[in-house]
Amino acid sequence: MPRPPRISLRRSALTASSLAAVTALLLAGCGSKASETDSANATSCVDTSGPTIKVGALNSLSGTMAISEVTVRNAIDLAVEQINAAGGVLGKQIQLVGEDGASEPTVFAEKAEKLISSDCVAAVFGGWTSSSRKAMLPVFESKNSLLYYPVQYEGLESSPNIFYTGATTNQQIVPALDYLKQKGVKSLYLVGSDYVFPQTANRIIKAYASANGIEIKGEDYTPLGSTDFSTIVNKVRAAGADAVFNTLNGDSNVAFFREYRNVGLTPQQMPVVSVSIAEEEVGGIGVQNVTGQLTAWNYYQTINTPTNDTFVKAFKAKFGADKPTSDPMEAAYTSVYLWKNTVEKAKSFDVKAIQNSAGGVTFDAPEGLVTIDGENHHITKTARIGEIRPDGLIYTIWESPGPIKPDPFLKSYPWAAGLSG
Repeated sequence: MPRPPRISLRRSALTASSLAAVTALLLAGCGSKASETDSANATSCVDTSGPTIKVGALNSLSGTMAISEVTVRNAIDLAVEQINAAGGVLGKQIQLVGEDGASEPTVFAEKAEKLISSDCVAAVFGGWTSSSRKAMLPVFESKNSLLYYPVQYEGLESSPNIFYTGATTNQQIVPALDYLKQKGVKSLYLVGSDYVFPQTANRIIKAYASANGIEIKGEDYTPLGSTDFSTIVNKVRAAGADAVFNTLNGDSNVAFFREYRNVGLTPQQMPVVSVSIAEEEVGGIGVQNVTGQLTAWNYYQTINTPTNDTFVKAFKAKFGADKPTSDPMEAAYTSVYLWKNTVEKAKSFDVKAIQNSAGGVTFDAPEGLVTIDGENHHITKTARIGEIRPDGLIYTIWESPGPIKPDPFLKSYPWAAGLSG
């Protein structure tokens, strides 16, 4: 897709209460479970008296993350359309209220508060970067509303007001590291965007590496939206690592991979494993720049199942034959159905009723059967390593034997002790 315009340097203002909450959370860091407060007493303005029920979609339709998030909005639209066509939820048609997060965490928090307090939505679907999620988290907790967050992330978090339908660390990053280890990788170079997810993910990667005899040859971060990678790529080439672990987000990947190819680095010589590049981004980066490179996700368009075939056909019929499906948008699509199935199990749109009913709720998703863990609000996921091919699609070259239970705090990994402290 064409490269989106640059975001402005403007920072939208939050309300004083939201700004204070966001600041407190970010200062507290990302290594602890979100606290439960008396937010359960917050008054809801959700109207269930009529023939419709409002839900929100909050995604970056502008700014550096638009290259990734527009397709997520499309997937939410598709799920809502399908559910409405099948009779809606508890007999009510879903009315979708959309907002643009503009690739800025403060805007995400501001728009989340609008959707909850002014639009009176029953749930919100959206967010991408961990910075956007962490900015929204205190809003959803203080307002006692629900966010369905569809993107893989760094883990070390859970909240009663968030359902995490993308992978947590033990369902994506750890399997990717296991795969590299099995392939004989002895050294890594870490490249990421300068914000919460890459920094925390790399803390986890370094802990894994230390316990598994893998050397970290270098670690570099760059601001979201960066386009000059000449220095970093030259450092990567000089380090001579066996592989690169890439946690760049948004259109920075375009500049990184173009520079990577320009200096003569190849997947055969030094493969890059990416955790934020899906089929949608391949076109924006240029398939010639990433052919042969590896990705770690839970879903690819090329999964060969009847359920996925139906999903892919429906998405292309609505948005165009040239529009690929991808992991984050599949997770967003899945999240709408998980919300629907939980509401129907609870027989209510009430937040507490949904929280109490969520455990064990399933959906036969395009990626395979997923199940909500009622304790941590994450879902089971099948890990898949993929290779980008010349046709611009990603093909599975390894997958876990079955769905992996979410372990957001990595409690089952001795080498991760202390990471969440």
